[in-house]
Amino acid sequence: MNILTQDLLYLLELREIDSLIFQGNCTQVFGSHLFGGQLLAQSLVAAAKTTDRPAHSLHAYFIQAGRTDIPILYQVSNLQDGSSFSRREVKALQNGQLIFIALISFAYFEQGPEFQIAPPVYPSPDSLQPEQHHKLHVIEQVPDNHKSIFMRPFQLEIKPTQFLGFKAESKSSYAEYFRTYDKLTLKIDSVILHQAIMAYYSDYNLLSISILNHGISYFDDKIKAISLDHIIFFHHDFRVDEWSLYDLSTNISSQARSLNYGKVWQNNKLVCSTVQECLIRKV
Repeated sequence: MNILTQDLLYLLELREIDSLIFQGNCTQVFGSHLFGGQLLAQSLVAAAKTTDRPAHSLHAYFIQAGRTDIPILYQVSNLQDGSSFSRREVKALQNGQLIFIALISFAYFEQGPEFQIAPPVYPSPDSLQPEQHHKLHVIEQVPDNHKSIFMRPFQLEIKPTQFLGFKAESKSSYAEYFRTYDKLTLKIDSVILHQAIMAYYSDYNLLSISILNHGISYFDDKIKAISLDHIIFFHHDFRVDEWSLYDLSTNISSQARSLNYGKVWQNNKLVCSTVQECLIRKV
């Protein structure tokens, strides 16, 4: 199995400390800054260990920056086990300090009225180059102190429809395909694992669309850009080891905050939606 896939699966193997307390390990994605997708994915896994239903929505706030050199404790609270929904609150702590909180709702799949907007039209992933290919072509333009982080490969295979790069460009939409490097074996395959990996990936470039919209470079030290919250809605079943399209957009920035939207498509079906508000502040 690809070492990047192994690393991702390792992150999602939480250790049970008590019936409602779990411990998760950390990895570095963007240097010493704890990647928000890790908190989203691990909190979902922790909550899912207390119910047999798949998730249908997750609403989270990033309270303060986390560290990548110490484990994270996840405290799960059982808010409801009803006939239709199970709801959990998850708090993530490091050194006794609250860094993240999420409300996650679970429900069995059921039939109902169906509707979705038309899927977007982009080139197929087979005709596109992987993200690392694009990075290699621009690495000489990256400041030396950012090169190692810039070139660090992500744990999922990504093929941009148009490479984001790092230059200041004014654009309000972006899309990329993604999947795991390896097929998930029957031994570990589960709906929750697919949902957790989707949650992990969903934070990877969602903030980036706001930065691009303002023509801000990733490496501008005069700008502070951080995610404030994150929402995921799971609409349909899907597989993260098959190509999906993440279609991103932003429609407003106001009071140093910007609002971003994501739609995840697989086989022309809208399987997930994401929303995130981020802070973009001059320092």
